[in-house]
Amino acid sequence: MGNFMDLNIVETGQENPETIIFLHAEGLAGWIWNEQVKAFPDYHCLVPDLPEHGQSSGVKPFTIAGAAEMVVDLIQNRAHNGKAHLVGLSLGAQVAVQILATHPEVVDHALLTGTLLRTSSHNETLLNLVDSTFKSYEPVKDTKFFIKAYMRTYNISKDYFDQFQDSTRQISGDALYRILHENLFFMLPPGLEKADVPVLVMMGEKDYQVIKESAGDLDRTLPTSQTYIVPKKGHMWNMESPKLFNQTLRNFLTGNPIYLKLNR
Repeated sequence: MGNFMDLNIVETGQENPETIIFLHAEGLAGWIWNEQVKAFPDYHCLVPDLPEHGQSSGVKPFTIAGAAEMVVDLIQNRAHNGKAHLVGLSLGAQVAVQILATHPEVVDHALLTGTLLRTSSHNETLLNLVDSTFKSYEPVKDTKFFIKAYMRTYNISKDYFDQFQDSTRQISGDALYRILHENLFFMLPPGLEKADVPVLVMMGEKDYQVIKESAGDLDRTLPTSQTYIVPKKGHMWNMESPKLFNQTLRNFLTGNPIYLKLNR
């Protein structure tokens, strides 16, 4: 697959002592974190486009394990003091979970939101679901109608339309199948129970039930975790309510209470 130097990475605040790495959701790219990067000028921020996404679309093939190793390599080479705070959404949260299981020593804090986990192994029903999801999504993924409908579903401002469209166009059909497969089949990795790192597990109240169930699995497995539901918000609440997300993240990183009307 290559190493982290093959990835497109946006870097800001290199002079600051603590590093945050933002890991984006499936089918999108690092730009989904723009409002977070703006709100953390006092941190060293690294925002990669994951393999086969965005400006890293030529880095193949995407696997969660492979992407995790590239991010670990990035931390070891570019993060200050060889450690970073990880912030992951959806597929990016799965990559962060994999890192917590395999290399917890490079993680300072981790905020995981919208994380999907499987608790049983591959089966024919799920494989058929991947196939049917791919067959229905792939032909329409680049259409304006579908992109606008997707954005409405997650309550995302129409100002982001061009970025959404660019991201979907940059993903090929075969890459999309690999990404969906990795996302839907990701299981709790062995070793996660030994990750003695502060972890904030989050999801929007409007998120899918399986995401809420997965959050419970994470909370039971991780030795040092807190879990919260964000009222009235959806899967991509970092874009839907960036001020709320940013304050929550800052409170978590600085050891302050998670005040913001979050339900345990």
